[in-house]
Amino acid sequence: MDIHQFDAIRPFEPSELPEVFDRLLQNEQFLQVLAYLYPGVPKEAIGMKMHQCRTNLDFQKAFCYDFLKNLLAKASLGITADFHNIDIKKRHTFVSNHRDIVLDSALLHFELIDAGSDTTTEIAIGDNLLKLPWVKDIVRLNKSFIVERSLPMRQMLMASKRLSDYMHFVIAEKNDNVWIAQREGRAKNSDDRTQEAILKMMTMGGEGTIAERLKALHIVPLAISYEFDPCDWLKAREMQLRRDVADWKKGPMDDVISMQTGIMGYKGHIHYHSAPCIDQWIDSLPADMSKTDFYAAVAQHIDHEIWRGYRLYPSNYVALDLLRGNNDMASHYTEADRTAFEKYLKGQLAKINDLPNADTAFLRERMLEMYANPAINQLSVV
Repeated sequence: MDIHQFDAIRPFEPSELPEVFDRLLQNEQFLQVLAYLYPGVPKEAIGMKMHQCRTNLDFQKAFCYDFLKNLLAKASLGITADFHNIDIKKRHTFVSNHRDIVLDSALLHFELIDAGSDTTTEIAIGDNLLKLPWVKDIVRLNKSFIVERSLPMRQMLMASKRLSDYMHFVIAEKNDNVWIAQREGRAKNSDDRTQEAILKMMTMGGEGTIAERLKALHIVPLAISYEFDPCDWLKAREMQLRRDVADWKKGPMDDVISMQTGIMGYKGHIHYHSAPCIDQWIDSLPADMSKTDFYAAVAQHIDHEIWRGYRLYPSNYVALDLLRGNNDMASHYTEADRTAFEKYLKGQLAKINDLPNADTAFLRERMLEMYANPAINQLSVV
């Protein structure tokens, strides 16, 4: 395959980086971001460091890694990862639940580097997040490829085929990993379920049967667990707006606010857990399964592996008891945990102060569901 057939969606190639660096260093908004991230550091010094990066991975290690390290020190109680189920020297497509617009893949990269991997992943990112040209430059610099979303049906099919071809190209020919969320958009209520449409897209590329095409991507279900989701109040607010306002649509700044809040907000403990690659499991399926049953079975298997991989925190168990009005999970938390979570919940709900008719009972229940659902789902498969 020729890489140029993917020019519209692929990350930048190493030969393109110097030009991209120069373009970014002339962009006022990007320079404002740099001034915020590196107060007092002359742009010439940053430019020099950028130009020393020969590959996208060099850029991730030189800039993204340290940014994430500092961020985790300020906005979390630390991150852990468990990759014991896979060989990180081999190439995989990580399919994860979607907790944070920016950090899901970024923190995976951070942990892969710490675990000794010789690469990170190429990231599937929706074009709805790339309204600003300099943001598009940054994500393509950061090994992202673009998922085109708002297209007419005929173009959508062609775009899906190209996307699938590209994912197969990354694994087979570029010898890199891929990260993609299990669904389009975050699960607002943390009830994480794989969209079969994502799996169908993956089998548009590659060769052989649909099972062989999925196996060629070496899918690894990846569970991401946050003790606290800084966007919980924003998600609850959006749920009330969707309930109350006919045809409510997100504004142009909503995703930006979610990205900012998700990155900078407090997360408590964070854990990443890789399930085994599903190739062997696919081999165990009956050869005469219908396509419909095959996609349903694979989606359910990925879901169950993600649910099993969650790390549950006192916040999850307290939320489940508060939601159900009982103390069935009390052995998993202390009275102090319960008091602390109720205080946290109250503080987050207080942030929703711009809704003229804030339905506190509804908002509280939605937030409790966000924390309870990982526990509900894990308990259903363990």
